[in-house]
Amino acid sequence: MLRRRRRAEEETAAAVGREESPAPARTTGPWDSGDDYPEAERVDLGGLRLPVGPGFEIQLSMAGDQVDGVIVLVEESALQVNAFAAPKRSGIWNEVRAELAREVVAAGGAAEERDGPFGPEIAAEVPAQGQAQGRQPVRYVGVDGPRWFLRAVISGRAAVDPEAARILEDVVRDIVVVRGDEPMPPREAIQLRLPAEARHAMEEQGGRQEFRPFERGPEISEIR
Repeated sequence: MLRRRRRAEEETAAAVGREESPAPARTTGPWDSGDDYPEAERVDLGGLRLPVGPGFEIQLSMAGDQVDGVIVLVEESALQVNAFAAPKRSGIWNEVRAELAREVVAAGGAAEERDGPFGPEIAAEVPAQGQAQGRQPVRYVGVDGPRWFLRAVISGRAAVDPEAARILEDVVRDIVVVRGDEPMPPREAIQLRLPAEARHAMEEQGGRQEFRPFERGPEISEIR
């Protein structure tokens, strides 16, 4: 009886220890705003702090007066990034990944799951937009963070060229997600905003669709 009681006490203590153990520190990005992340030149977009580099062009997709997406253009490649709220104790990439694959196939494309630098991702071929014909390659990358989910879509040359892909993968690794403390339902988009210098440039240019608020570094354009 005493041996059984001792074993039960040991198992309970071990379980409590597992629950109280802090989560392991993140060793690579994308980063949470609460992480001890490395310093870098980043554009502050509210819910995202986006790293920038020489030759980058950043496009902000607008829905009315709200920023609803960010696209990084580098040479012949593009990276689209969106951040969403996620449950506290579980990620959503497994579920979202399956949904994306079904949607691509339903639209007449092809989708295959494979391992990438951030874990499971989707290598897809989607119907070309506009006047182009056939399919174009696209990579869907997802990262589950603490109470957030980051989705990245890589297209253009970087979708098939590993050398070109490294530039955009490094952008994803250096992103900082600012989730905030307010309650949000899972999958709700984390709010983004124009950086202060971009808002000032828009006011000076009378709200025209294209503006370049930086004398050096990235170019920021607005698309609707």
